[in-house]
Amino acid sequence: MANDDSKNLDLLSTFHYVVAGITALFSCMPFIHVFIGIATLTGKVITCDKNAGPPEALFGWLFIIMGSVFILLGWSLAVCMFIAGKKLKSRKSRMFCVVIAAIECMFMPFGTVLGVFTLILLNKDSVKELFAQSETTN
Repeated sequence: MANDDSKNLDLLSTFHYVVAGITALFSCMPFIHVFIGIATLTGKVITCDKNAGPPEALFGWLFIIMGSVFILLGWSLAVCMFIAGKKLKSRKSRMFCVVIAAIECMFMPFGTVLGVFTLILLNKDSVKELFAQSETTN
């Protein structure tokens, strides 16, 4: 039984690396908003009427700031997923892996599947023992 749990943890570790890469890739999509914000600030965007609404600089900065925040949050999540994969492989920091798996459940479809399977496996008593043994030996 412990051998199956070890294989499953190694497999989940690999899937965490893959989903971390996909998350990092999709987190680059808000760069479009950042570029639109920069284009708006530099005057490269054509507008119909200068007196129609709020200043263009406000929208430019809003696009830049919000796009940058989403990029940084996505990349941070990808790094945390990668770290969780490493910790699953070495059987350390079970609680960190549980928290990251719970956060992954918000991201359909890959994150949800990976998060649910990770939570199920990490809550098994035999897996808890594997993590406890690893923590005491180091």
